Amino acid sequence: MKKNSSKILCFLFSLAAFAQQPKTKKEFTTNGKKITVYTTAENSNLRLTSTDNLTFSASKQPLETESSVFVEPSKKFQTFMGIGGAITDASAEIFAKLSKEKQTEFLNAYYDKQKGIGYSLLRTTIQSSDFSSGSYSYIEEGDKDLKTFSIDHDKQYRIPLIKQAIKTAGGKLTTYAAPWSPNAFMKSNKNVLKGGTLLPEYYQSWANFYVKFIKAYEKEGIPIWGTSTQNEPMAIQTWESCVYTAEAERDFIKNFLGPTLKKEKLGDVKIIAWDHNRDLMNYRANVIYSDPEASKYVWGMGFHWYENWSGGASMFDNVAKVNEAYPDKKLLFTEGCVEKFDAAKYQFWGNGERYGISMINDFNNGTAGWTDWNILLDQNGGPNHVGNFCFAPIHADTTTGELIYTPSYYYIGHFSKFIHLNAVRVSSAVSRSALLSTSFLNTDGTMATIVMNQSDKEITYNLIIAAEKTVVKIPAHAIQTLVY
Repeated sequence: MKKNSSKILCFLFSLAAFAQQPKTKKEFTTNGKKITVYTTAENSNLRLTSTDNLTFSASKQPLETESSVFVEPSKKFQTFMGIGGAITDASAEIFAKLSKEKQTEFLNAYYDKQKGIGYSLLRTTIQSSDFSSGSYSYIEEGDKDLKTFSIDHDKQYRIPLIKQAIKTAGGKLTTYAAPWSPNAFMKSNKNVLKGGTLLPEYYQSWANFYVKFIKAYEKEGIPIWGTSTQNEPMAIQTWESCVYTAEAERDFIKNFLGPTLKKEKLGDVKIIAWDHNRDLMNYRANVIYSDPEASKYVWGMGFHWYENWSGGASMFDNVAKVNEAYPDKKLLFTEGCVEKFDAAKYQFWGNGERYGISMINDFNNGTAGWTDWNILLDQNGGPNHVGNFCFAPIHADTTTGELIYTPSYYYIGHFSKFIHLNAVRVSSAVSRSALLSTSFLNTDGTMATIVMNQSDKEITYNLIIAAEKTVVKIPAHAIQTLVY
C-alpha cells in the first residue's frame, strides 16, 4: 500500500511540475486563415477600405518575372510599443475651437480602434515649443528653487485634451514629454529661443524641473511613461531650443537627471536620449552608451526625420546600425511632419507616401514605436509663434469648423489600426524595389502585413509564407494592410 501511495504521489508531483512549466507559444500557421485586404490609393475613394477577402493555396518557387512579398513568421524581432502623435499647445487650442460634434469625431478618428486608427502613444511638451501661441514658462524668471512652479497654463487647453484622448483610447496612452528649452536665466544666451546652452550651475535645478513636471501631470491623472533630455539638442532654432553636445547630454543624464529621478522615486520613468535626426544618432549613441554610468539610466534613443528628404532617400541605415551596435537599447521615432505648409497641398499624395516609407523602414530597422508631430493644426498650419507652419494628418478649418483628413492620416492608420500593442515584428521582404513591406505578429495570433506600392502602375504580387501563397493586386501609389 505504501509503495502504491508513493507512486501516486510521484505521479501527482510530476503532473504539478509539468503544469508549472512555461507554455510554448503556438507558432503562426496559415491553415484555414482568410486574408482581409485593406487599401488606400491615390486617385480613388479607397481610404482604409476593405477591398478583398482571399485564401491561401499551395505555393512553389516564384518566377523571376513575378513580384512577391515573403513573410517568415519564425524570425522574430522587436516588440511593438505603439504609434501616436503629439498633443501640443497648438493642437489643443485648435481642438477647443471645434464644435462638440467635431471634437468627438476628431477624438474617435485618432484614438478609437474601431471608429478610427487607434493611437496608443502620446508625446507632449514641457513648457512651450514653437507650436504654442507664444513662449511661456512654469516658473517665474530667476526662480532657481522652483518655488513658483505651476502647470496652470496647461490646464486651459492641453491637459483637458490629453484627458479626453486617454479616455477615448480606453483609459491608457503611453505618454512621454520633452523640453524645448530651459528658462532664459538658466541659459548661456539668456533667451529661451535661438539655442544657447544650459549653464552648469543650473543643472540640478533643471533636473528638479523634470520631477516637478512629472509629478504635476501625474497629480492630474496623466502618468508620464518617459522623458527625453532635450528636443533636438543640436539645433539652434528661431524658436525654443537648447544645445547639448553628446558629452554634455551624457554628463547631464549621468550626474543629474538619472540620479534625481531615482532619488525622487521616479526611476521607472524612461529617459530617451538624442531626440533629434538620424544623421548624428550613431555618434550620440556611441558617446552615451559607452559610458556605463550614463547608459544605465537610458531606456533608448529617440529620433526625427528632418535630416534629409529627396523623394524617399533618408538615413535609415543609421537606425539599423544603432540597433545592431546596441541591441539592448530601444529605438523610438519621436517626431516627424511635413514642413512648409501650403493649403493647396492638403491632398498631396507624396506627403502620405513619406510617412509610409519612413514607417516601414524605421520598423524594419528595429524601431519599437513611432510618434507623429502635431495631431491637429488649423488652416494655416499653426498656430506657431515664429511662423514655422507645417502639415498635420488632420487640419481644422476654423472658419468653417470642418476637419480635413490628409493622405498622411490614412497611411499612418494602415499601421496603427492593425498592429496591436506587444505585437512582434517578423521577417518581411520584397522582390521588387517598387514595393515596400513590414509584418507584425499580433498577440491574438493574427498577422498584419503592410505593403506599399510607390510606382505609377498597378502591381500583382504573391504573398508567400512557407509553402503557401495568395495573389494580391495593389493599385498605383497605394498602401495595403493584409490581416490574416
